[in-house]
Amino acid sequence: MSDISLTASMRSNLLSLQNTQSLMDITQERLSTGKKVNSALDNPSSYYTAQSLTNRANDLSSLLDSMGQGISTIKAADEAITSITEFVDQAKAIANQARDEADKSSVTSTGTIPGTNTGTAKLKIGAKEMNVDLTGVSNATTLVSEINDALQTGGIDASYEAVKDGENVKIQIKDGADVEAASISFEGAGIKISGELEDNRGAYVDRYNDILTQIDQLAKDAGYKGVNLLGGTDQTLTVVFNEDRSSSLTIKGVDGSSTGLGLAVETDWSTNAAIDAALDKVSAATNKLRSMSSEFGNNYSVVQTREEFTENLINVLEEGSDKLTLADMNEESANMLALQTRQQLAINSLSLASQAAQSVLSLF
Repeated sequence: MSDISLTASMRSNLLSLQNTQSLMDITQERLSTGKKVNSALDNPSSYYTAQSLTNRANDLSSLLDSMGQGISTIKAADEAITSITEFVDQAKAIANQARDEADKSSVTSTGTIPGTNTGTAKLKIGAKEMNVDLTGVSNATTLVSEINDALQTGGIDASYEAVKDGENVKIQIKDGADVEAASISFEGAGIKISGELEDNRGAYVDRYNDILTQIDQLAKDAGYKGVNLLGGTDQTLTVVFNEDRSSSLTIKGVDGSSTGLGLAVETDWSTNAAIDAALDKVSAATNKLRSMSSEFGNNYSVVQTREEFTENLINVLEEGSDKLTLADMNEESANMLALQTRQQLAINSLSLASQAAQSVLSLF
């Protein structure tokens, strides 16, 4: 408006009003955004420094999610190890039961032993036959002695023995013997012994192998989001801790299956030695599981500690950014009040400055 002439006092007041309005616009923006630095024009140094801090905090926030998922993957493996350990303990209990089971098999006589006996009687256990001398047998005690003599002569005394069961005679599997199922028959001295001396360990083998199947299935189900740390050494989990990926932790998988634990499917527990070998494998598997659990527990602790550190670092970065950009709302409110007062005074001053020009109207 160069065609309009203003007096010096009016122009001075106008410039003051314009400056006040500009300051009010800045203050209003700060009040509305809560920031004293909204762009690089406000303060280039503070703006770009705050932007850098905020960007890093955002990058670390993304990594924080990854750390949380890493922790969940490790927890899934550790929970599986706990359950597998319970299965291994169960397998151990089954093997121990099988170890003692054969000692329970026996066959007891029927009938009554007369006072005097002569001659011999056949004792048959499985495919073997033995002659039992009945001469002088008058009670269960003497018959037990003669049967045991026959067993020793027949070369199988390490597996079976005769014992006195009240007034009856009982043929049983000898304590700690390695035996197979066998039929037994004996008739003489007024009594009869017939039946099966059973090797009951076969059923325990099946139960033991069923547990191994459950271990294999559980190890396969231990995955989390496509990573199974019990699925073998080809499975790995890398947890990144900083934005340039220079700090990380790589966790190698292990074989948590029955094969990886050194356990094998059993086929024959007819001997104590076979069961003892299985028990040795179970003990080794337990130690291996404890080692796995310790390793995963250590990795879990490391990732959890880094997660907590990252959360605290993000807070520090955001706090630093806020210190550079956030406005003091109390100060800005006071500034706005002062500017509004200054604006009103400028308007009144401009009105007074224009009164001299308005006095010309009185001439008309």
